[in-house]
Amino acid sequence: MTKTIGVLTGGGDVPGLNPAIKAVAMGAMEAGYKVYGIRRGWMGLLHYDFDEPSTHDYYIKELEYTDIRKIERTGGTFLHTSRTNPQKVRAKDIPDFLENSTYGKKISDDGTMDYTDYTLKVLSELGIDALVAIGGDDTLSFAARLHKEGYPVVAIPKTMDNDVYGTDYCIGFSTAVTRSVNLITDMRTSIGSHERIGVIELFGRNSGETSLITALLAHVDRAIISEVPFEIEKLADFLLEDKRRNPSNYAIMTVSEGATYKGGTIVESGEADAFGHRKLGGIGQMISEDIKRITKTNTMFQQLAYVIRSGPPDSLDRMVGMAYGSIAINLIKANDTGKLAALQHGKYTAVPLESVISGKKYADVDSYYDKENYLPKVKSFLNHPMFLS
Repeated sequence: MTKTIGVLTGGGDVPGLNPAIKAVAMGAMEAGYKVYGIRRGWMGLLHYDFDEPSTHDYYIKELEYTDIRKIERTGGTFLHTSRTNPQKVRAKDIPDFLENSTYGKKISDDGTMDYTDYTLKVLSELGIDALVAIGGDDTLSFAARLHKEGYPVVAIPKTMDNDVYGTDYCIGFSTAVTRSVNLITDMRTSIGSHERIGVIELFGRNSGETSLITALLAHVDRAIISEVPFEIEKLADFLLEDKRRNPSNYAIMTVSEGATYKGGTIVESGEADAFGHRKLGGIGQMISEDIKRITKTNTMFQQLAYVIRSGPPDSLDRMVGMAYGSIAINLIKANDTGKLAALQHGKYTAVPLESVISGKKYADVDSYYDKENYLPKVKSFLNHPMFLS
């Protein structure tokens, strides 16, 4: 049976999205299906105006082989992305053509609306029989909503934090860690030349896995993660002693952007997005300034943010992106939707899509972190998962 498949990406971009898109599209084309690429994630469906043909041309693109032939060689997502949540649209974000329409359900007194029904109408009018949604837990929470409403959807997990519940691995994590390790290795020349204490801030809102694994592989002196609040005086003393023991007279640490001082709160700024998250970042700068004050030692702070999510994917993210895309289209071909492509215990699998919203994924502190000394701790790799997750 000929089908029309839609594919979209939402949330932050990561290396490995394009290989996943290509695998979905190639698999669909080989099955004789039509493939629509939906631009800018869920925004592409929410802002689709039936009375304005230009919105079709802007948000919907029927993919041909020539469109996807080379995309796996580059990072990011060639379909573009957004942080739109159709089931929770703030008043200021409602498209003009929907403001006074009968679509949508009011869900709060501040004018926030649920446009799930409109999104489903757009998918139906476009003739999209099944959808592949690629994103983190925020993006995929709406995919789970569509599945709950009875719409055929398959999900692919991606995030730099590796924090989507239900899978051991998310597209983008390997490249993020690889780039972080390489950049920290390069930064040692400057930190060491000036005999300073280096503070490197990495991704990680709820899960500190990026900081933890990067610290392990880069052999930094200390690692602070999202799951374990820290004492700044204790951390400063550790780093000062690490610096003294180092023949080159410097020390270096990593910190998750979602880490907190003991008794403190997460450092956020700006307005909350459609999923209720404010922008993270700043904890590393605070730590750097406090360490300088406490130890009377100069510090060097670097936030490794967009630079580690830019550029092409490494080989692992190419492989996993390709594999997840292939799994997704095979699930659709088998009419086995409502699933999340996943890796569990080193094997590719598919789990119920509801897994995404059934919990939060955190680093395994008891197994892999010394919370008294702020260090990665892996006593033995035997019988542990490949990604220590």
